[in-house]
Amino acid sequence: MTATDLACRRGDRVLFRGLNLSLNAGDALHITGANGIGKSSLLRIMAGLLRPLAGSVECSGAIGLLDERPALDLQRPLGRALAFWARIDGAPRNERQSMSSLLGLGPLQDVPVRYLSTGQRKRAALVRLIDQNAPIWLLDEPLNGLDSEATAIVERIVADHCSAGGIAVIASHQPFTTPCIRPFALADHVPSLDDDAGDEWP
Repeated sequence: MTATDLACRRGDRVLFRGLNLSLNAGDALHITGANGIGKSSLLRIMAGLLRPLAGSVECSGAIGLLDERPALDLQRPLGRALAFWARIDGAPRNERQSMSSLLGLGPLQDVPVRYLSTGQRKRAALVRLIDQNAPIWLLDEPLNGLDSEATAIVERIVADHCSAGGIAVIASHQPFTTPCIRPFALADHVPSLDDDAGDEWP
C-alpha cells in the first residue's frame, strides 16, 4: 500500500498535506496525533471512503476497516450478528467461535449488540474484521474501552496478522505495542496558518 502526496480538507480547514506512506507485507504503522488532527480522516481516505483533497492511494489486496461504527446489526444477538457476516465472508464457524472466546465474547452470544459496552463492541468488530480475511487492516482507536488484558490480546492478534504477511495501520492516541511497529506523527504534516495563507487549493 502506498499513499502519495496526500492532503485532506474538512470544511475550510486543511488537516494535513504532503503525506507519503509506503507499506509492505508484514508492516505495522502507528499513526499518532491529538484528537481532531485527522487520524480518522486519513484511515477513511486509505479505505477509499473519503476523497482526498490531493494525492492518491494505491493498494493490492482487500482492506478491512475497524472504527467506532461496527458493521453489526444492533437489534440482533451478537452471535447471530457475527454469523450473518461470516456467511458472506465464508469464515469457518469454529474459527469465529475460537476468536470470540479468546476476546471474552463467548458468554455474550445471546446478548443484543445494542446492549454491549464500548469495549465489547470493539472486540466484536475485531472478530468481524478477522473473518473478512483482508490482508490490509486499518484500525481506528482499536484499544478504546479495553482493559489491559484485552489490550494485550488485540496487540497479539495484530502481531500475528503482520507475521502472516498482513499490513496493519493503527491510528491511536494510546501506546500500541507490537513487534516492528513504526511510529508516524501526523502532526508533522499539518500545515501552519502561514503556509495555508500562501496556497490555493482546489
